[in-house]
Amino acid sequence: MNNNIKRFKTSTLYAFGMALFICLSFSISAQAQRPEKAFGIGFQAGNPSGLAMQFFRDHGVSTDILLAYNLEDFLFLNMHALWQTHLDQKNMTHLFYGPGGFIGLRDVDNSENNFDEFEAGLSGNVGLNLIVKRVEFFGQVTPRFTLIPDTKFNWGGGVGIRFYI
Repeated sequence: MNNNIKRFKTSTLYAFGMALFICLSFSISAQAQRPEKAFGIGFQAGNPSGLAMQFFRDHGVSTDILLAYNLEDFLFLNMHALWQTHLDQKNMTHLFYGPGGFIGLRDVDNSENNFDEFEAGLSGNVGLNLIVKRVEFFGQVTPRFTLIPDTKFNWGGGVGIRFYI
């Protein structure tokens, strides 16, 4: 894939993400915190970068989903069950943690739009977040243990933002 196409895809992805963020920002309600049950959508920048979603439950387990594509050779889905611990009196800052798993498709031989390797494994997630009204700012670390096609350990994670509806 030539550099102009890569830049176009990257620019389009960032423009879409910014437009989504701006549109959602204008619809923030006067509520002080995200609802007890809410859906959050946003973006994570890191390893990997992509669409960050969460089905939030204040009392119980939340589901965290990351859908990432690096525009060259990897499509990635990561899911975690998360618990959270409030770190302040106003319930704005939290520690979150939990187990999960991932699947991915990789283009090993760098052929055009040809995913020729499947990856799957177990992962964990630990991080901190700050909630301001319905907007979450977060940073997280994700240790991953690949089981298929071979066993290996690596780290992921990133920083991001989500808006809750």
